[in-house]
Amino acid sequence: MAGDEYLFSGLKVLDVGTYIAGPVAGTILADFGADVIKVEMPGVGDAYRMLSALPVFPDADANYMWQMDARNKRSLTLNLKSAEGVEILHRLVADCDVYITNHPLSMRRALGLDYGDLAPLNERMIFASLTAYGEEGPEKDREGFDLVAYWGRAGLMDLVRTGDSPPAQSLPGMGDHPTAISLYAAIVTALLKRERTGKGGRVHTSLLANGLWSASCIAQAGFAGGNYQNYRIAHQSAAFGRSLYETKDLRWIQINMIRTQEEVEQLLGAVGLGGLLEDERFATPESRAAHGEVLVSLFQDLIRDRDSDEWMALFEREGINASRMSIVEELVDDEQVRVNAMVVPPAEPAVGMPHVINHPVNVDTVPRVGPKRAPDLGEHTDEILGDLGMDAARIARLRAQGVI
Repeated sequence: MAGDEYLFSGLKVLDVGTYIAGPVAGTILADFGADVIKVEMPGVGDAYRMLSALPVFPDADANYMWQMDARNKRSLTLNLKSAEGVEILHRLVADCDVYITNHPLSMRRALGLDYGDLAPLNERMIFASLTAYGEEGPEKDREGFDLVAYWGRAGLMDLVRTGDSPPAQSLPGMGDHPTAISLYAAIVTALLKRERTGKGGRVHTSLLANGLWSASCIAQAGFAGGNYQNYRIAHQSAAFGRSLYETKDLRWIQINMIRTQEEVEQLLGAVGLGGLLEDERFATPESRAAHGEVLVSLFQDLIRDRDSDEWMALFEREGINASRMSIVEELVDDEQVRVNAMVVPPAEPAVGMPHVINHPVNVDTVPRVGPKRAPDLGEHTDEILGDLGMDAARIARLRAQGVI
């Protein structure tokens, strides 16, 4: 496919950020054909380049996090603490369509790279800002990753634990990736507005805002004047439909989708506990809720007698909507993941992985570029500066001075 046939072919994007949430909004634009230039510090680069190599993460030959999230971009090294570095960035800003940043607000102010500083250079620019806690308020200058601002600060960490069990940290990127989708949506919305008005503008979101949105089905109760006492009491005790059940092979079964009286009768009958429905303690939803701990214990004792494969075969045969909790290694061979292009082969072998996880924005009539190798640090610096009209001698001088 020709390069000009992608939806965002010709769109010029500056990715002036680090780690995940901000830059991945640029990755999605790049997947749809945008020319995304990732601006990094000379000699240092985005620290995210090194994350998957840390010993606390799964071992692999490929730099899998970086290849997944920095694909389809070009890398420019630029020292934004130098006057010439900022001047070069200003020249790029004057000709860009989208400027993405998740640098702390205090850093932007210190470097003269806030929206108010850059907007006069290009009235058509979309300035996309990602912060941890929002653009205003007493916490606006606080730095934070998603495990803090999205997971801990928004209440999700507290809400997902069972009873009085200790809270658990989130996975790397667990809040960043959905937040990147929000920032991408804001950018595309602003691009549509620019199409109609000719004017750009600032768009923004935060990790806290996205964490609150993820928790909103429960969090909204508080903003409705609700009382959480009964909710918390209910979630401290065992409930039949809400509990997880461990099998003989130490896997876990979910029956959350079994909700109606008919479905409960079908399940209990299939596993040989149909007689429980004649017991007044378990005959109705209300009585089952009142005696939840007993019912959960009985069902758990039964489920633990067989391996999960046996149970899943029985449930499928009986048409029962129960599920087995997956472990992430199984997704590699998951047909459902493959046939829906949730993972795809890379567009070039240099990616170093047989499949790359896709972002979840799907439009049937809008093709994607396909995952190409993430850039080495500063790989495209000479090329990008050459496009600005700089000759080899000036580029060499800038490199010697540590500007690039």
